[in-house]
Amino acid sequence: MVLPEVFSACLRAHPDRLAVSDGVTELTYSDLDVGSAALADRLRDCGRARAGARIGIYASNSPDYVLWYVAALRAGFVPFLIDAALGASELARISYDCSLNFLAYEGKSGKRVPGGGEIRLSELVTDTDPVHELLPGTEVCRFTSGSTGKPNCVEFSGAAVANAATNWVAGTGLTAEDRTLCFAGLSNGLAFNTSLLATFLAGASLHFARGLPTASAVLRRLDETGATRLVGFPALYDSLVRRGIRKLDVQLAISSGAPLSAHTKAALPGISDYYGIAETGPLTFARVPVDGLGKPLPGVRLKVGEDGVSVHSESMASRYLNAPGLFESRVDADGFYRTGDEGHLRDGELVLTGRSARTINIGGRKVDPVEVSDVLLTAADVRAAVVFEEADTNGDPVIVAVVAGESTVDLRAHCRARLPGYKVPARVHLVPEIPANSIGKPAMEAVRALAALSSGVVDGPA
Repeated sequence: MVLPEVFSACLRAHPDRLAVSDGVTELTYSDLDVGSAALADRLRDCGRARAGARIGIYASNSPDYVLWYVAALRAGFVPFLIDAALGASELARISYDCSLNFLAYEGKSGKRVPGGGEIRLSELVTDTDPVHELLPGTEVCRFTSGSTGKPNCVEFSGAAVANAATNWVAGTGLTAEDRTLCFAGLSNGLAFNTSLLATFLAGASLHFARGLPTASAVLRRLDETGATRLVGFPALYDSLVRRGIRKLDVQLAISSGAPLSAHTKAALPGISDYYGIAETGPLTFARVPVDGLGKPLPGVRLKVGEDGVSVHSESMASRYLNAPGLFESRVDADGFYRTGDEGHLRDGELVLTGRSARTINIGGRKVDPVEVSDVLLTAADVRAAVVFEEADTNGDPVIVAVVAGESTVDLRAHCRARLPGYKVPARVHLVPEIPANSIGKPAMEAVRALAALSSGVVDGPA
């Protein structure tokens, strides 16, 4: 296995340096080395422990999260990093779909593990063979955001994970003197690729905050840590702008996962909005962004053509564990992954212009759901709108809209006045709020469930 050796070498190279902190608990590299080795021994002694045992880590960011992740690798387990924002039903689905043997999770009580956290371990009873077998080289599994349906479990080799971190260090100039303050969940690629192994490869320090990432909490932790790098989703920077912040005292502010709004870009310039996707790792970077998303990172090749943006990276995933054949269907004959994004290269920098994969095909006519949702958002008292495709009783595709607000306007009539008939939603569901996942994108599985349960459905021809 690759990652246990990589982590061991990192931890022993900088024994006295601060490795990770959340303002309450601090672990040096030596603390993390000794603590993870002891916890790895404890994991090996568990009843169903075996090489390649699957352990879900379902917790918020903390020094103990890092401890459990490193310990799982050193025990020979395969960690599955699960978004702490997921609910019980989604967790149960993942546990079954991915045949987890153990679950490390946060609890309000119970025996405290090394480092002072409250992460607890449950042994999951599995009396059957795994639903899906892992590839032999898989060392870590993460999940897509689920913004287009259920989260797909993405398998990564140890080499791919190490390459992502190595190339991020080289491509962004991360050094031992850097202090990264990370507000993105470690289960997400934004944090996983920029802040976890990359920090330790450089001998730098990684910092978290307890509680909600409010603007006040961000500013307080920036001051406490003297952070040189800030990592967060666009919503974090939006909150800072609403607070009136127009400058950040950091060398590098990093965002990804969703586009930054034009307002936030203008009000808080200098944010590095890099391009990366769950299946391929970080792809581009610009320290001082202009209009694009930067040039390819080391180990990354881009191909832009009629099929949109395709990428090949040294940090590519191997496949989806719980969606056989889907990942492979998106890889072309040259090994490039088709992202579903459209764009072009300008002076070597990637500029995205839209999504090719999001279109809805209605009778041979292409409909961009963003165009439809933008029209819905112009209606009175509409706060948010999500547009997607469903099948009608005959199995034909129709446009469905889920709208958050108290609008009393006839929303289909509102759309008919502004769009061609074939772009008007066949069904409109009015709900109090649009469910969102941990990075602020609509949680589509929950949105579809709301649509199935909600009242006030409007059906009929446009």
